[in-house]
Amino acid sequence: MRGVVFDGEQLQVVDDLEVREPGPGEVLVAISAAGLCHSDLSVVDGTIPFPVPVVLGHEGAGVVEAVGVGVTHVAPGDHVALSTLANCGTCAECDRGRPTMCRQAIGRPGKPFTRGGQPVYQFASNSAFAERTVVKAVQAVRIPKDIPMSSAALIGCGVLTGVGAVLNRARVGLGESVVVIGTGGIGLNVLQGARIAGALTIVAVDANPGKEAVAREFGATHFLTSAEGVREILPNGADHAFECVGRVELIRQAVDLLDRHGQAVLLGVPPATAEASFLVSSMYLDKSILGCRYGSSRPQRDIALYAQLYREGRLLLDELVTETYPVEDFEKAAEDAEAGRVARGVLTF
Repeated sequence: MRGVVFDGEQLQVVDDLEVREPGPGEVLVAISAAGLCHSDLSVVDGTIPFPVPVVLGHEGAGVVEAVGVGVTHVAPGDHVALSTLANCGTCAECDRGRPTMCRQAIGRPGKPFTRGGQPVYQFASNSAFAERTVVKAVQAVRIPKDIPMSSAALIGCGVLTGVGAVLNRARVGLGESVVVIGTGGIGLNVLQGARIAGALTIVAVDANPGKEAVAREFGATHFLTSAEGVREILPNGADHAFECVGRVELIRQAVDLLDRHGQAVLLGVPPATAEASFLVSSMYLDKSILGCRYGSSRPQRDIALYAQLYREGRLLLDELVTETYPVEDFEKAAEDAEAGRVARGVLTF
C-alpha cells in the first residue's frame, strides 16, 4: 500500500508498505483524507525529534475496515476522525478527564508497519499518510457520514488544538479580548474558537497581508501585520494572547501584550532546545504563561462536539481546506505548506 515515509534523510511516497491487523482494543482504518500539518514537516527538519523510518501524518479521517477484540463503539463501515491520543483510559490523568496528560500517550512510538520486512515507526500514534493505519480504539471517533472526509480530517489536530486551546485551556469568556499571533491552520482555529466563545475583540496578527480576508472570515474583528498596533486597539492589553507560530520572539510579544490577569497560551512549536525570555516584573499582576498540549482536548467528547457545530454552521471546516492533493503530489503539498500558500492542504487516497 502507499504511504509517506521519512527515513532520516529522504522523504518519499512509497507503495510497498504493509500494516498488521488490529489487535485487541485496536481499529484498522482505511484513510480517505489527511491534513498536512507543520508538525509533520517539523519531523523532517528536526524541530520535532522522532525515530526513523517513520510513516508521517497525524490528522486524518477514514472508514473503519476491521476492529479488534473488545472494540464496541465503532464497527466496520463507520466513518471516523482520528486523534493522536493513544491514552490508556485508566490512569489518574485519564480518570480526571485529562487524556493529554496520560503518560502512556507520550513518547511511546509503535511499529505497526513494515517495509521490505523491516519495521517502520508510527508518527503520533496515528500515521495518517498511509492508505491504512492501525490505532487504539480510543483514537477513533465516529462522525456523521454527511461530513466530507477532507473536512473531517482536520478536526483531529488543527481544530482540536486551536479551538480546544480557547475553550479548554484558556477558557476565554464572553466579552473578553483575544490576540492571535499567526493565522495558519492552528491560528485560524484559535480565531474561530474565540468567536464561538463570545470574545468581543479578536485581533489577528500575521506578517502576510493576504491572510486578512480568511482571518476575518474565521472570526477576527481586526487584522494587523505587526503586533506593534495591538495597543492602539487594546490600550490596556489583551485578556488572552495565543502564539501560533513557534518563534521565541513572538512568545515574548504575546507575554508583553497581556493586560492584568492576562494569559499567554503557547501553541507554536519551536526547536526542542529553544529558550524564551520575559520580564519577571511584568508577571506580578496575575499574568500567566500557559503551555497547551493538543488543545487540552478530550477527543471522544470534543471531536463529536465540533462535528455537530460544523453541521449547524457554527464551526468552519470546508473553508480551511485550501487545496487537496493526491498523495502522489505530497512534495507539492509540502512546498505549498512551507511557503504559506495554503491554510491547510489535504492529501487524498
